Amino acid sequence: MSKVIVIDDEPFILMMIEDKLKKAGFKVVTLRESINAVPIIRNEKPDLIILDWMMPELSGIDLCKMLKADAELAEIPIFMLTAKGQEADEQLGLKHGVTRYITKPFSPKSLLEMIEEAIGKP
Repeated sequence: MSKVIVIDDEPFILMMIEDKLKKAGFKVVTLRESINAVPIIRNEKPDLIILDWMMPELSGIDLCKMLKADAELAEIPIFMLTAKGQEADEQLGLKHGVTRYITKPFSPKSLLEMIEEAIGKP
């Protein structure tokens, strides 16, 4: 079963994505903080990470940089799900290894389709 880790400080976003992905058959791990995410990601070995950019303590882009610098975690696709909709933000995300850049508000159905395109159906 494919596993997705979702990291966002907004409980509603976490709940909405978790519900959509679980109904589609994915195993989902949700985190509301990015600061301690690396050991959890290392332990869970997800097939894909969905990450918010604007997080307290450690931004999503900084976490992305950490993951891409770690040989064990660098190959995990990262979808940046963010309210930062400027082209410069998207370019910065892609420069640092983001696989897909998705702006909020977003369509859960489209997100599911992108995930299935990236890692296949569960």
